[in-house]
Amino acid sequence: MKNKTQIIITLLGSLFIFAVGLFRILTETLDLAPLFVAYVFVISGFIGFIANGVLLRKSQFN
Repeated sequence: MKNKTQIIITLLGSLFIFAVGLFRILTETLDLAPLFVAYVFVISGFIGFIANGVLLRKSQFN
């Protein structure tokens, strides 16, 4: 698998983690996950999304 494909997959994974955490915070459904876990998902998903976006941009210039 090429490096660019791996970056895109991890970018989408980080976006999915961010979306699940944000969904849990905005709606009071998904009572299985505590609210603390939702905040961890949002923070880590956002950081991962930004970091992988920067890596993807750098790989396009090379």
